[in-house]
Amino acid sequence: MLRRLGVLCGLLVLPTAVLAYADLLPESLDLLGIDLRESPDLPHVARQIAIGAPLKIVAFGSSSTEGIGASSPANAYPARLQIDLRKKLRGMDVAVINRGIGGEHVDDMLARLDRDVIKAEPQLVIWQTGSNDPLRGVTVAHFREVTVAAIRRIREAGIDVVLMEPQWCPKLEATPGASRFLEAVRGIGEELDVPVIRRADLMHGWVREGKLTAKQLFASDGLHMADGGYALLAEAAARSILEDAGSVQTPEAVAE
Repeated sequence: MLRRLGVLCGLLVLPTAVLAYADLLPESLDLLGIDLRESPDLPHVARQIAIGAPLKIVAFGSSSTEGIGASSPANAYPARLQIDLRKKLRGMDVAVINRGIGGEHVDDMLARLDRDVIKAEPQLVIWQTGSNDPLRGVTVAHFREVTVAAIRRIREAGIDVVLMEPQWCPKLEATPGASRFLEAVRGIGEELDVPVIRRADLMHGWVREGKLTAKQLFASDGLHMADGGYALLAEAAARSILEDAGSVQTPEAVAE
C-alpha cells in the first residue's frame, strides 16, 4: 500500500508518467476519476484530465464548425462544447478553439493544418469534414488519401484526433455520391482507430426521439443546424470525448 501511495504522489508531480505507470495503480482510481488500466483512445486528453491540467481542443472544420446557422458565435457547437466539458469536469480549465471556415473541402483544410491546428499545440483536434467535398467535385479516393495523411501528421505532433462525419440534411442527401464521404469518414476511423462522432445518426435520432422537430433542427437555409441542433451536438461530443478518454467518471454538472 505504501508503495502504491508513493507511486501515486509521483504521478501527480510528473504528468508524463501517469499512463506509463498505470500498472502499479489500483484498478479503479476514483481519486482521479479515470481507470488507467484501460488503454484510452484519446491518451493525451486522458492525461490532462487525470492530473487536472488545462485541456486545449481545436474544433477544425467548415461551416458547421464555424457556426453558420447559429444565432451567435456563442451558440456554435465549439462554444457550447467548452461550457459542457467545464461543467462535466468540475470547472477544469478547458478551452475549445473554433477553427471552422465555411465552404472548405479537404484540400482547403490541409493548407491550414499547420497554422490552425498543429501550431496551437492542443491535446485534441475534432475534425469535422466530408460535407463540402461532394458539393465541390472532390473524389472519394483523394479525400481518403489526404485525410489519412493529415491524421498521421496530427498524431505525430502528439495530438489526439476525433473525426466528425457529415451532417444529415436534404441538400446533401440529394447530392450524388455524398453518402460515400460519410462512409469514408467512418472507414478511416476504423482503419486508424480514430473515434468518429456519427453526426448523421445523431441528427436522425434527435428527430425520432422528439428532442427536436426537423424544422427546429435546421436553420432557415435547410443545410446548417440551428441553435438547438448545435447544443445537442455539443452534448454528444462532450460525452464521446470523455468516454474515449478512458471511462472518465463524469460528476454532476456544476454552474459555471
